[in-house]
Amino acid sequence: MKSFLEWFKSSAKVKRWMFLIVVGIALACYGFMKVLVAEEMSFQELGKIIAAFVVGFVCVIIGIIFIQKRNLEIIIEANDQDSAKGKEAKVNIKSLIFNRKVYDEGPKIVVIGGDQGLNTVIEGLRKYTNNITAIVTMSDYGNVPTESRKALDTLPLEDIKSSIIAMSDKEELMGQLMNLNFQNPKLQALNFGDIYLTAMNELYGNISEAIQKSTEVLNINGRVLPVTLDEIIICAELTDGTIVEKKDKIPEIVSEKVEVINRIFINPSNCKPAPGVIEAIEEAEAIIIGPGSLYTNVLPNLLVKRVSKAMKESKAVKMYISNIMTEFGQTDNYTLAEHIKAIQDHVGKGVFDYCLVDTGEVVPEYVRRYNKEGSEVVEANITQAASLGVKIIQKDMSCIKNDKIRHNPAMIASTIIELICNELRFKDEQNGTEFLLLNSILKEENKDIKKTQKVQKQHKELVKKATQNVKNKNHNRKSKFSEKYKERVEAIQNTEAKIKENRAIAKEIERLEKEKKKTEKKENKEMQATKTKKKPSK
Repeated sequence: MKSFLEWFKSSAKVKRWMFLIVVGIALACYGFMKVLVAEEMSFQELGKIIAAFVVGFVCVIIGIIFIQKRNLEIIIEANDQDSAKGKEAKVNIKSLIFNRKVYDEGPKIVVIGGDQGLNTVIEGLRKYTNNITAIVTMSDYGNVPTESRKALDTLPLEDIKSSIIAMSDKEELMGQLMNLNFQNPKLQALNFGDIYLTAMNELYGNISEAIQKSTEVLNINGRVLPVTLDEIIICAELTDGTIVEKKDKIPEIVSEKVEVINRIFINPSNCKPAPGVIEAIEEAEAIIIGPGSLYTNVLPNLLVKRVSKAMKESKAVKMYISNIMTEFGQTDNYTLAEHIKAIQDHVGKGVFDYCLVDTGEVVPEYVRRYNKEGSEVVEANITQAASLGVKIIQKDMSCIKNDKIRHNPAMIASTIIELICNELRFKDEQNGTEFLLLNSILKEENKDIKKTQKVQKQHKELVKKATQNVKNKNHNRKSKFSEKYKERVEAIQNTEAKIKENRAIAKEIERLEKEKKKTEKKENKEMQATKTKKKPSK
């Protein structure tokens, strides 16, 4: 009985449709009753009876359709352990038969790239589906192998390990485990992730299968595929013909020669895609490229044989996520259009139809830190970018994470899922299980995104206020000497001044946050006191 009464709680949201069905039945019965008891009737009375019967019948049909739709949503919410709504679901559905595969068989999404950008996309998407396939390169970009790699004689697996970590429900714990370097003298300098993947490779005799089985053993929600089993070297050719084969040397050589990257290529150029890569692209409902280093994380994957061809032929939603900041020594002064054109110059048009670009306000104080390292905000020249045959989606998707400018994973994921939902609507599949699952989670995530954006906006305003306060204090302290020798003083003490300013800003932010908390606490106490006074005495 208790289980039955659960359906009548406000959280179930089914009473309205039950009421509509009851109203429909009442109207239909009223129509039948009038027909049965009437000895004679005019055309006007007959019209009223027919209208009552039709309206009642329509109400019953609509009520049944929507109560079934709501029941399916309740099942999805109660079994979706990855969302806050699922964890807090109050509806008892133990009496219902439900197949967990409703969630496990979410949209098939392929993410192509590497490093932090790829992990950001995975972090957002794993709330919607377990069918994520990360395609990454197995290359150390010409860097010196780690001691662990030398000792175990393994392939470069950093991007593989990074993607496994990003797909894990216990991301922090998995990161600590996969990146653990042993302190035991017998295992000195060896990395757990390298040892584990080496052991799996020996067990299955195939690194591709070893990685796939590793994700199953570790209970990862998705799979990771190396784009090729060949160890590739990523080479950059500069405009003067110079060939650079080491990633860490590219910025140095580019700045020395005052040249730019003309093209990127991989060696060997005829490497084959790893088993499962082409199949994953062909079966995907969405294919996401980037964000990440354009020339060393994104393009190398697309240059492997048959990969870009399979993407062009795919009917999936295909999107490129543009970087927020340029990269020193690689994409200096690149605009949005130049990022897109670089990809099209290497693999042709048609590998993606949409481009997601950040058009929100990035806090200038954080931008200046990047400026010191030679990076700047990518100019969003929308008109020129759109002229390259790509649909531009503009979003405020930048956020500050660990004092660094990052993409907002929730915003990226919601944009991708909205596109998939639009495709399902176009195919008239909005009543299907997949659409209902995605739409249900999307509604909740969009609420969380709005809350997060509100907090971020407040933080940006706080940073601006703190910065202005610090600058005003410094301005008031200026002497005639500092005014006279302003340029020389700035040239000598620029770095030290910036460090002091950043520290002062941090302290000012802390002070303002404390003041804000005190004010909120005081307001809450006053509100509580007011409520207590209003209570009638017994």
